[in-house]
Amino acid sequence: MKMMQESKQLTGLSEKIFLDRYAWKNADTSKTKVGDVVLVLTKDDPKFPAKDVGEVVRREGKEVTVRLRNGELVNSNVDKLTLTIEKSPEEMWARLAKAMSKVESTPEKQKEWADKFTWLLDDWKLVPGGRIAAGAGASDELTLFNCYVIPSPHDSRGGIMETLSEMTEIMARGGGVGINLSSLRPRRAIVKGVNGSSSGAVSWGGLFSYTTGLIEQGGSRRGALMLMINDWHPDVQDFITVKQTMGQVTNANLSVCVSNAFMKAVKEDADWELKFPDVKDPEYDELWDGDIEKWEKLGKKVEHYRTVRARDVWRSIIEGAWKSAEPGVVFMEYYNQMSNSWYFNPIICTNPCGEQGLPAWGVCNLSAINLSKFYDAEKHDVAWDELSRVVRYSTRFLDNVIDTTPYHFPENEQNQKNERRVGLGTMGLAELMIRLEVRYGSPESLEFLDKLYGFMAREAYLASSEIAAEKGSFPAFDLEPFMQSGFMKNMVETYPEVGEAISKRGMRNVTVITQAPTGSTGTMVGTSTGIEPYFAFEFYRQSRLGFDKQFVPIAQEWQDANPGKTLPEWFVTAMDLSAKDHIRSQAAIQRWVDSSISKTANCPADFTVEETAELYELAFELGCKGVTIYRDGSRDVQVLSTAKDEKKEEAVVANVPAVTAEVPAVATSEEATAVSTLNESLHVTVTPEQQQVFDKQYKSRPKVLRGATYKYNTPFGMAYITVNDIDGTPGEIFLNVGKAGSDVFAMAEALGRVCSLFLRYGDHGNKIQLLVKHLKGIGGSGAVGFGPNRVESIADAVAKALESHAGIMNDEYAASEEAPSASYTSEKPINAYTSTDLCPSCGSASLLNVEGCKTCGNCGYSKCS
Repeated sequence: MKMMQESKQLTGLSEKIFLDRYAWKNADTSKTKVGDVVLVLTKDDPKFPAKDVGEVVRREGKEVTVRLRNGELVNSNVDKLTLTIEKSPEEMWARLAKAMSKVESTPEKQKEWADKFTWLLDDWKLVPGGRIAAGAGASDELTLFNCYVIPSPHDSRGGIMETLSEMTEIMARGGGVGINLSSLRPRRAIVKGVNGSSSGAVSWGGLFSYTTGLIEQGGSRRGALMLMINDWHPDVQDFITVKQTMGQVTNANLSVCVSNAFMKAVKEDADWELKFPDVKDPEYDELWDGDIEKWEKLGKKVEHYRTVRARDVWRSIIEGAWKSAEPGVVFMEYYNQMSNSWYFNPIICTNPCGEQGLPAWGVCNLSAINLSKFYDAEKHDVAWDELSRVVRYSTRFLDNVIDTTPYHFPENEQNQKNERRVGLGTMGLAELMIRLEVRYGSPESLEFLDKLYGFMAREAYLASSEIAAEKGSFPAFDLEPFMQSGFMKNMVETYPEVGEAISKRGMRNVTVITQAPTGSTGTMVGTSTGIEPYFAFEFYRQSRLGFDKQFVPIAQEWQDANPGKTLPEWFVTAMDLSAKDHIRSQAAIQRWVDSSISKTANCPADFTVEETAELYELAFELGCKGVTIYRDGSRDVQVLSTAKDEKKEEAVVANVPAVTAEVPAVATSEEATAVSTLNESLHVTVTPEQQQVFDKQYKSRPKVLRGATYKYNTPFGMAYITVNDIDGTPGEIFLNVGKAGSDVFAMAEALGRVCSLFLRYGDHGNKIQLLVKHLKGIGGSGAVGFGPNRVESIADAVAKALESHAGIMNDEYAASEEAPSASYTSEKPINAYTSTDLCPSCGSASLLNVEGCKTCGNCGYSKCS
């Protein structure tokens, strides 16, 4: 049997990710010496830094010179280096195998499983979750769990602060957190102690979000937060739309927990009651925990706040998802019906990526099998025997994590050791399917997915049962109710041998399978991530390591073997598939996943609200536990993109000759469209004579323009203002402010379009000054900055950008033989970022005077840092 084998040597971004995130670190960088392989900071930007791998070739005191992999020399300081103890994956695999085998009962078993785990990890057959890879065997303090769900906050100031403290402590240790806000009383509900009313669950969600942002700014790992609310909560409509108001909740993912009854009301166009427990009940403080069904079963009074149309609430969810991919939906009642822990530990929330539904104090214990390693080239099939062995060893590997990790909250330890929840997932599915020549999303692929993931679920459950025979079942195991979960009914019906094994030997883990996204680990290994198809076969990736161009190896491999030919039809990307193909694939895999799945249904930019509704309803009908869509371009920042957008690199302004007109499609409308849009909006009629005059005086947009992008902090957030030139004068302005779909974003886009229309119309030489005059100084409820850098509003920022642009362009065109006869001027340019100085870091003529400090617009060097 010929398996697909690839080099273990990591290069490029893969090596950067390994050294930055998963290799064992030496915190004492003062020990750096010549010859050490290090990560060196090459762009010191707080939001978009860049690091590169290199070898130290000189050290004098704290100053070092590092030769990067591309041969460039970088001068730095030891304090800005990342120094690792491990230099290769083999060293990490040995550490992990030793750490995970230590919990075995005898020295002989420890040796046996150290060898087996080393084989399992070798060549990336199993790729451990990030926390496991970084912490196991390297620290007694680092948790090996990626994410947590903590109890819904107790509905009091003290309870909310306690939840905030728990969340902060977990995030500070690198864990993501999920919180269900449904326990908090709704807005304007009575608060007896202070003779007032509550600000509501959504308001407190804003506090958790804000704190997450502080943790993100304070450390190298971004805080991750999931906030959820149940469909019966009186604040659910505010929760659905909260992100459409700038600044309220900016550092959390949002999902609505939807019940079967709500979906029935949507289908039947019925009314829906929004309700909450009677907060005046004498036992409210003692008994209320966010579970409305339990409260009602106790015979407790429930206050009915208002009756709404279920379809109106559903429509709000759909429109929010269409605008900005949020909120997501978790079909929580169905989730609990399928859950193996339904009888003792209900699921209340998911982790931030949505793949792991958890009870209060539940944790994610994750690793992924790299399916790309299980292609049998001789048989043109899956290497089933090899895959079976890997699934069984991996189940034990994750079970041992439970007894290896340190626990920082006794509640986490008690809960996890009571249910022993593990989450074995996959990566490399898309690569395996391409090698098998199976088109992702096709009817053939759905049959293949059912066979593949059913096989892995069977092997994992048999393995867990075998471990239970040796070490005992999870303490909360009760055979009869366990076998009555929706998942187990399906499992036993298809694989009766699993039911027989569990009945005889028990079950070591309450759940075994989870499909996590594996974005960083999959990129490091060089295969497709999670269960997703490839995003594209050539793309750009923005991360804390920099802005990197990526090529998919399997596509490059095929092209090299078939020069000049088009990729065959089984090479599909996320955007080649219909959104329904994504959902059907998710549903086929969900059948064999006892937890849940992190999966995004990618949709084109012109995907409609109605199509979004159809997609969400299809997901429910097919048995998905949750659904999230992403409509291309619906957010102003994307981690992955198929075209390099220089604005994502956060340059304040580039050297004008090097700037290209790479702008969003919505900002390149043809002039005829702009005119017709104005006609419709203003209800005016343009006569043929007026149209002829307009056409004569209106400057058409060439295919390629050059210009510059300016960054200004405004009262509504950071604004990126692109000014492009036509015939040597500004003729186009684009504004990017706020989240796509928000009112601020829409008004900023409208301002840019109207300014562009004004700038392109007519030959009057003073139009720049006229536009600046009318926009400059427009103020609102607040301002940002002081003195000449004070920005009163978005309009004021546009005026400042135009003035700066005028100063730069005058210098540029005055020195050019092609300078126009009628150049434009600015009475008093502000922040004209011009310089003839060379950057001491990258050597380019792009050292600019920004906020009183010499800063390089090319590499990010700053004299003041």
